[in-house]
Amino acid sequence: MSLVVSDTSPLHYLILCGAEEVLPRLFSRVLIPPTVFRELQQPTAPRPVRQWIQTLPSWCAVQAPRKLDLVLDIDPGELEAICLAKEVKAVALLMDDRAGRVAAVRCGLAVIGTIGILEAAAARGLLNLTESLRKLQTTNMRLDSELVEAALRRDAARSSAKPQS
Repeated sequence: MSLVVSDTSPLHYLILCGAEEVLPRLFSRVLIPPTVFRELQQPTAPRPVRQWIQTLPSWCAVQAPRKLDLVLDIDPGELEAICLAKEVKAVALLMDDRAGRVAAVRCGLAVIGTIGILEAAAARGLLNLTESLRKLQTTNMRLDSELVEAALRRDAARSSAKPQS
């Protein structure tokens, strides 16, 4: 079972670029902590995000960590996500926040960001990476141009390596 825990931003941005449906095809289950659930419901969140979180799909569930490691000096959503991922022995933590990612790696967790999720989905033929990244660029996500270019180069290399039918 490939269980993952998600922080706010990967879900937020996957929903905005219409790619959230790749999650159940990449992972068997996605857990989100209560703080992330609340952040996705904020009145300032885009309407599609608020609508999506109101009717969680069957592959996604809210679960609170039993214990918080308050030594980690990060935002509450990232803290809950890291602690939950450790507790449930998630195969990965979905997170974009730099400080959160550093803390998660220090805790021994594998971390995948929004671009990594899109790239994994493209590698499995679930979406067009160029188109998805173009949609992502229309959001307010701060994208690292080097990460985007590297993902596009790897995608192009995969595409050219596939045998033509």
